[in-house]
Amino acid sequence: MSSVLSASQIREAFLKFFEERGHRRVASSSLVPQNDPTLLFTNAGMVQFKDVFTGREKRDYARATTSQKCVRAGGKHNDLDNVGYTARHHTFFEMLGNFSFGDYFKAEAIAYGWEFVTKTLGLPKDRLAVTVFNGERGIPWDEEAFELWAKQGVSRDRILKLGYKDNFWAMGDTGPCGPCSEIHFHQGNDIPCVEEAAGRPCQGVACDCDRWLEIWNLVFMQFERKEKDAPLIPLPKPSIDTGAGLERIAAVVQGKRSNYDTDVFQGILSTVSQLIGKPYTQEGGASMRVVADHSRATAFLVADGVQPSNEGRGYVLRRIMRRAIRHGSLLGLDEVFFFKVVDRVIELMGDAYPELRENRTFLLEVSRHEEESFRRTLSRGMKLIDEEVSRMKKSGEKVLEGKKVFDLHSTYGFPWDLTQIILRERGYEADLEGFEKEMEEEAKRGKFAGSGDKAVGAIYQQLLERLGPSEFLGYEGVGHEGEGSVRAILKGGAEVTHASEGDEVELVLDRTPFYGESGGQMGDTGRIVGHGGKAVAQVKDAQRPVSGLIVHEVKVTQGTFKVGDMVQAGVDGDRRSSIRANHSATHLLHKALKMVLGEHVKQAGSVVAPDYLRFDFSHFAPMTHEQLEQVEDLVNGWVRENTEAQTRIMNLEEAKKSGAVAMFGEKYGETVRVVTVHPQSTELCGGTHVRRSGDIGLFKVLSESGVASGVRRVTAVTGLGALQYVRETERELKKAAELLKTSPKDLVKRVESTQKRMKELEKKIEEVAVKAQAGSSKDLLDQARDINGMKVLATRMDPADPNVFRGLADQLRDRIKSGVIVIGGEKDGKVVLLVAATKDVVARGIHAGNLLKEMAKEVNGRGGGKPDLAQGGGEDPSRIPAAFDKFYELVKGTSLS
Repeated sequence: MSSVLSASQIREAFLKFFEERGHRRVASSSLVPQNDPTLLFTNAGMVQFKDVFTGREKRDYARATTSQKCVRAGGKHNDLDNVGYTARHHTFFEMLGNFSFGDYFKAEAIAYGWEFVTKTLGLPKDRLAVTVFNGERGIPWDEEAFELWAKQGVSRDRILKLGYKDNFWAMGDTGPCGPCSEIHFHQGNDIPCVEEAAGRPCQGVACDCDRWLEIWNLVFMQFERKEKDAPLIPLPKPSIDTGAGLERIAAVVQGKRSNYDTDVFQGILSTVSQLIGKPYTQEGGASMRVVADHSRATAFLVADGVQPSNEGRGYVLRRIMRRAIRHGSLLGLDEVFFFKVVDRVIELMGDAYPELRENRTFLLEVSRHEEESFRRTLSRGMKLIDEEVSRMKKSGEKVLEGKKVFDLHSTYGFPWDLTQIILRERGYEADLEGFEKEMEEEAKRGKFAGSGDKAVGAIYQQLLERLGPSEFLGYEGVGHEGEGSVRAILKGGAEVTHASEGDEVELVLDRTPFYGESGGQMGDTGRIVGHGGKAVAQVKDAQRPVSGLIVHEVKVTQGTFKVGDMVQAGVDGDRRSSIRANHSATHLLHKALKMVLGEHVKQAGSVVAPDYLRFDFSHFAPMTHEQLEQVEDLVNGWVRENTEAQTRIMNLEEAKKSGAVAMFGEKYGETVRVVTVHPQSTELCGGTHVRRSGDIGLFKVLSESGVASGVRRVTAVTGLGALQYVRETERELKKAAELLKTSPKDLVKRVESTQKRMKELEKKIEEVAVKAQAGSSKDLLDQARDINGMKVLATRMDPADPNVFRGLADQLRDRIKSGVIVIGGEKDGKVVLLVAATKDVVARGIHAGNLLKEMAKEVNGRGGGKPDLAQGGGEDPSRIPAAFDKFYELVKGTSLS
């Protein structure tokens, strides 16, 4: 090698190499797979081309090259537990790839791979070996690939045959598949080998040791399996799928045995070193490696719209972040630090992935917020683990029960694997099976159950391939009416030739003014008429089950429709106009939120309905009334300016460079619609919009609330909906004023004075109740038991009132002199419990909070408090006697000093 290439130079060299050989350079897709409910995260370069390989999607190029962002930290592909302790496992990594969609095949793919590795990268040929499929399960060995490698000059004794497990690839039990061929690099015989340590010879390329490192994998997609275990059928257009891990190649090119010793990680590790004030060492740097790796995964996942939460992708991200924070604590980082490491990732990788810089403020805020949240519970959770370890040590137990593991997860935010790691460090294990049962009972949080995307039925894919995309007429003019031809009719998921009166079916037209639901905008309703008005269908909804295909859900109310009929399609114009106004308002709202709250605001979902709009966005605190008013003022100001809305069709990259905002979760084609409702707001959008900003009318926020960690939601109305809301509010205001015998203008003052009077009356009632109970407290003391030399009393009082309970408890403590008291009762189907203890028994070992905690379990509740006073409650009043029995049992068993 003439010079040592950096990882960025290797990435660019790879993309340029294939670009010069006719490949389209395609940007990395999101880490959140589009329209693939089977995947948690994008975990390979071919994911974004999956539909291209299967023929469901057509593109204007047959060769592509990418550097794909990948995450393997959940689901089937989970490397999380190994990260930090091995040389090559990562949560986030980059996969270099070149792809052929029915274009070139083995000969070119092998030649490209060998040329790039040996000439462009300059790796010595005498340290390289390749593998081919040896033939197995009735599939012949890949003699063609063997001879093609030999033709490149690879010595035949360096072309090794490996089996099905190593050198055959399949998308699943059915679908495209084919043999693989890999390039391996020899790192050195001085690397320890597990086989040799066991007294057996090293297996070379096939060995599990690190002496030979796989750096390149070529998949020859040449067969298809129609059914599980059925014979393979040759594909009419064999394809190529290449995967080469950038981190591994960088290690080889830079002469490093560990990926963490390359420039990919050294810049990040130097930041961690500065934070802890210690240098990084390979031997003792496991925690530093965890922090460095997880900071990359955090930055890229959050940039692609994932936020920490307690389910699905968000739960995996939370595990990654909290694992990094915990390892930071092991390094002595007791203050919030993780956002600083994430910032270093942005600095180092922002050139290659601009989305990091574009969302810098938001990425840092998410990182800081999650760490602050976790640190608030970390010390309390660690204290609980310390207590459990101490208890297990005394009892001789070695496994922490699943219920405790779950409590740590649900109450203190400890992911199960973090609890497991901490326990193992101390010589104990966690009952993960019991934990899983608890999780299932608690709505199975953390378990991935699909991406939430609609699984596209094969019938719609087939229709799209056969009929082509639907032409949407709704952009033209008013766009409410249009003529089209019935191309297909679906009933019960199957194609039929006709539909008659009373049938509920799906109609597919070649041309339609109906907008199929997508991008948050609801589908249109209306009518489809055929045969000169003799056939009528009410359109209840319009959907877009696969990109490009609009399907009308209809009920035939008159006559019969047949495939091939010419029809007139008419959209409900008033409803469409309301939707257009609400959709355009979401664009203005988005911009206004950025201006008021900051550029970190990103859309996190939306609903555009005829009667309201809902907009979810990233932000970490409730909006103040002043901020909401600022947003309303900005939007209404832009509406009053009544500027003409503009729509342009542009190349995707041009649109982004022009400053148009792309929405997370949307899948864009090569050309996009760029909508400017007002000069302040330009976004990529395929929806329908107003012609002038003034068409929106009045904009009014109905509510602002939190929907998830770091995600807020604004619900609003426009136009006639806003006017209706104002009138209804005014009507209710007048009613309230009449009931309080005042005017709407003076309503607040009247309510304040009424509240003050109610509080005074409640206080007097409470005082009377306490005096009444105090008068009978002497009788209650006659019921007290003598246990371990102190007075112990449990009494019930309905209806329960915490304030009365506290007053009575004070009276009883004064009279009892030395002892502990429980008062319990029911109110509105809920249990209230209060425990009070005198100071002398607290000094002897009684703890009111601990007693209440155990009693609350009996009534299906929780609680706690101080040693002398504690309060809690529960859901099952019928169990109050059992709670009292538990109280007496606990006091009797307490060892007093």
